[in-house]
Amino acid sequence: MKALVLAAGYATRLYPLTRDFPKPLLTVGKKAILDYLLDNMKNLAGLEAVYVVTNSKFTPHFQSWANTLRSAAEPPPWPVEIIDDGTDSNETRRGAVADMWYAIETKGINDDLLVSAGDNIYTFNLADFQRFFSERKSDIVLSFRITSLEKLRRTGVLQVDALSRVIGFEEKPAQPKSDLGCPALYLLQKSTLALIPAYLNQGGNPDAPGYFISWLYQQHPIYAFLMTRPYYDVGNLDSYHRICQQIETFGFSY
Repeated sequence: MKALVLAAGYATRLYPLTRDFPKPLLTVGKKAILDYLLDNMKNLAGLEAVYVVTNSKFTPHFQSWANTLRSAAEPPPWPVEIIDDGTDSNETRRGAVADMWYAIETKGINDDLLVSAGDNIYTFNLADFQRFFSERKSDIVLSFRITSLEKLRRTGVLQVDALSRVIGFEEKPAQPKSDLGCPALYLLQKSTLALIPAYLNQGGNPDAPGYFISWLYQQHPIYAFLMTRPYYDVGNLDSYHRICQQIETFGFSY
């Protein structure tokens, strides 16, 4: 298994903090947002490598971060490699799905792949996510119950059947058909990776990865793992400061 972190966005909603610095490397508590994800990845069995795809503007920041990891007293048990997608502005960005394929093609990834946005902090153990993947023997996505209609309208929304199979998906719907939000965390079978070019060639949205999931569940079965523990979504300045305060006050644990 390999892991791919999507970190090529420009986080314009967090300006001025992210005007010249990547959101996933902002500090929350005593470490970077992305460090929480990598620490959780240590719970995954058989993980062989982690790739972080970013843009040319922020590549030096991520390279410096990766160098610090390698020289730490307890470095990660697998290599962490930074991929520069060759773009340098919000206007010229490839988009998350196009970045997925760029990373897969560039590194010749041919393995089951954990795909995650680089700006979420999860409090559940990724080993449970991996176990669900092994049980279902199919692609899986993350789901989380959201009570706020306003929040549902700003995210991908899933519909599932009694077996947790995805039977519907809408990206940022005006009228959500369920209360299941879908954060950008997926575990894809290696055979699924080859479908990404077909999605893009058919005119699929290259940006928000939820649009790819909306297309993918119609190609073959996908199942949704229900996350019952809270997670932190660093979306804007207000949420960033609130999350910092919560973790600094109450601490953090999986």
